Amino acid sequence: MASNIKEKIQTDLRQAKETGQLRTERIREIVKAAVSQLGAELKEGSSEIRSLVKDAVSAVIENFQDKGTEIKEEVTASIEGALEGVNSKRHEAIVKTQAELKKLQAQLDSEEAQIQQEVDGILAEIEETGKDKSAETKNAIASAINAINNSEEVALLKKRYAQLQAQLAIVRANLAARYGGRTDEVRDYIDEAKNWYDQARPQAEAVVTQVEQKRSQLEDKLGEAGSTIAKKERQIKQTLRELLLAAADMFKDKEPAEQHEELTKK
Repeated sequence: MASNIKEKIQTDLRQAKETGQLRTERIREIVKAAVSQLGAELKEGSSEIRSLVKDAVSAVIENFQDKGTEIKEEVTASIEGALEGVNSKRHEAIVKTQAELKKLQAQLDSEEAQIQQEVDGILAEIEETGKDKSAETKNAIASAINAINNSEEVALLKKRYAQLQAQLAIVRANLAARYGGRTDEVRDYIDEAKNWYDQARPQAEAVVTQVEQKRSQLEDKLGEAGSTIAKKERQIKQTLRELLLAAADMFKDKEPAEQHEELTKK
């Protein structure tokens, strides 16, 4: 097995070099294809798989050893390719599971919308029954309904939920880019993060300057990530890492002091 994968990788590297296509991205693709093909019949997580990965990386190192210490990028590309190849089956299963989760999420959203419609209808009927009551009773009913419709606790929970979903989508985009996800898959995660982030944006107009600046930075990073998807592999990964850090920094911010104090009093 060791000689087979080394021979295959070195042959492919030699052919790529002859055609002037020996870039780090190509090295990653060659190693990924070789590991994925030869490791398909091996048991996942076995010692044979680990040996296959080491042999694949060794093949690249041997091919570039004449460069001395200046082979960091080639070695990195070989490790990335080997990891992507060895986890290709698992990644396909993850993609399938994520598709199923999206369907379930859509179903949950639909059911929640139906519940909200029913609640709105009930509250409207309650408000209607109070029209013949005294002014004090009508005011009390209207105040109660308004308090339910504009519950700050519920709004805060929805915002935090959307923030977590946005950050989770960014994490998935990073993992997909790191472990062999297709370009379309990474783009889908970024689009998902944008959608959740839009839902998480505070509705209040008065927001502290620091939070506003971080929000602007995150929006810029989301836009940059979307436009970088079609570019080089390493640039995509770097942008996604920066996006993840920006999201973590943004979403750890607390609510404006006034809102926090009001919720504390309750």
